[in-house]
Amino acid sequence: MISAVILRTSNSRIDLNLVEMDHSIAVGQISERVADFHRRQQPFRIYHGSTNSTRPANHSPSTTVSTAALTRVLEINEDRCTAIVEPNVPMDSLVAATKAKGLVPLVVMEFPGITVGGGFSGTSGESSSFREGFFDHTVNWIEMVLADGQIVRAYNDRVGIDNKSENDDSAQDSRSDLFWGAASSFGTMGVVTLLEVRLKKAQPLVELKYYVSSDMKDALQVFQEASVDPETEYLDGIVYSRTKIVVCAGKQVDAKSSNGSVQQFTRPRDQWFYLHTEKIAKRSTSSRRDTSTPDAIDYIPLQDYLFRYDRGGFWVGRYAFRYFLTPFNFITRWLLDYFMHTRVMYHALHVSGLARQYVIQDVGVPISTAAEFLDWLDIPENFGQYPLWLCPLPPGSAGGLMIEGQESELDPDSTNTERTTLMNFGLWGPSTASGQSGFVAQNRGIEHKVHALGGKKWLYAHTYYTESEFWDIYKKDGYDALRTKYHAQHLPTLFDKVRVRESDLPGAHRGEFESGWKGMVKRALWDVWPFSGLYGVYKAWRGGDYLLQKEGSSKKTD
Repeated sequence: MISAVILRTSNSRIDLNLVEMDHSIAVGQISERVADFHRRQQPFRIYHGSTNSTRPANHSPSTTVSTAALTRVLEINEDRCTAIVEPNVPMDSLVAATKAKGLVPLVVMEFPGITVGGGFSGTSGESSSFREGFFDHTVNWIEMVLADGQIVRAYNDRVGIDNKSENDDSAQDSRSDLFWGAASSFGTMGVVTLLEVRLKKAQPLVELKYYVSSDMKDALQVFQEASVDPETEYLDGIVYSRTKIVVCAGKQVDAKSSNGSVQQFTRPRDQWFYLHTEKIAKRSTSSRRDTSTPDAIDYIPLQDYLFRYDRGGFWVGRYAFRYFLTPFNFITRWLLDYFMHTRVMYHALHVSGLARQYVIQDVGVPISTAAEFLDWLDIPENFGQYPLWLCPLPPGSAGGLMIEGQESELDPDSTNTERTTLMNFGLWGPSTASGQSGFVAQNRGIEHKVHALGGKKWLYAHTYYTESEFWDIYKKDGYDALRTKYHAQHLPTLFDKVRVRESDLPGAHRGEFESGWKGMVKRALWDVWPFSGLYGVYKAWRGGDYLLQKEGSSKKTD
């Protein structure tokens, strides 16, 4: 691959020119296709080649702009601590490339298959986000094909603008409105084709300290104390029950202490991270209000730490064992390890349609309301299951259009950090409601409670708002004005992209099957347990493309 060549010979201007030329040709082809759609005022969707989204996606080649070939790291600048990256570079490839130069991105999404472009366009954060914000905040600029085919750059005005030449059209216009409009807008402003990502120095290990708390009030105090410690680089938590919460605070180190041990999480024989942390929680009998003495300390290889939730997809993978009536223990997890990595799990999830039966929500509420929200979630009809993921976020970190209007609700000049800092809750699990109407009501109940508490949800998750509710929250006037300015009115809207449709809900399968005997078998058996699950596992094992439909499919693309 060209990217491998450029990383080995980064001092060679010839190699760099070849890569840039290849990139320019690919972007030129995208521009021509986008311009053709614009001339016909025909909506299109962007095909990336893979996804870690849990939202259903069906793409037809005739209504699709493909960026699947944009998979290269063009340049890593060790002096400036930046990487110039095409959008379909996955996190594990980016981390491997930057680590070879002694660097690591400021924010690394927890699943190795999440791409740089997906992280920018889809609201992504992780345990370093308490300090750095969402991934889009760590991007300096983007190259973008506008919806009329123009190729432009847009800059993050919060970090300053540099590296501009006299011939750069952005020297006169930073297009920061486009930058923040494109962030978290899921491709509804145009096509992102290149990004400059900020990096920092990397150490080989993460020293991770675990603090077990007996309630949310204690856990929030630990979060607060760890966040003000300048050495803390990573901070998140897992809720195992209302009375058992583990806060995990980490920093990069060059070597482990003399009495420390190295803990790994990426090999088949390694424990899943959430199960390892649960053992620490069960051993602890402490009730703490400070961070002076952790309950446990691990030394974790950097890449193992960054992707510690990959095996098992946090804990969602355990539900596959339940679905297939398979014992959930070390031996079965080891035997089925191939299927328990998120790239394979998401493949099976999309093909089988089993996500229709699960609550998949990611939300942020003000820190001051986090305890109230946990009490509300504990009620079975509201959600009623554990674990839950916690990830603190700094004020103004909600990303792109998502933050518009939040400062008026939460005073940015306030010194009350509990009021202006958000706590992210990851809610993932089978619905406890019965029937389709109960399932919808449960999801809408979560959305309404979050809104009532002054929070917001991240739109990679399943969205059950009505259209009027959605645009009341996500500021339609500003969004429409930006789409008009950058010629994107004919593209699907943000609501079109993220809303849940009736065919996505629990119940009898409503999708279209192919003709012939294969389609006949699927129609007859799809809703008979465990056919759809086995089919999803088979397709994931076989590999191949599960997002791009054949032209013969009768399913419409909107």
